[in-house]
Amino acid sequence: MENELRVIMAKKKLKVVDVFNDTGISKTTIYGLYEETTQHPSASTILKICEYLEITPNEFFGIKKDR
Repeated sequence: MENELRVIMAKKKLKVVDVFNDTGISKTTIYGLYEETTQHPSASTILKICEYLEITPNEFFGIKKDR
């Protein structure tokens, strides 16, 4: 599933282990999202990552609002 996790983590200078340690989400799940190999992540996982990174789900998925 395409997402912006890699870019957002790079901007915030975070590593997968940081997200794992701070959220409790498994490393396998985080790596799957980071590498964009996870097909159907749970909504609760996405929301937990968004809350941790202080971003919206739209930002996570790279959805930009047209004005």
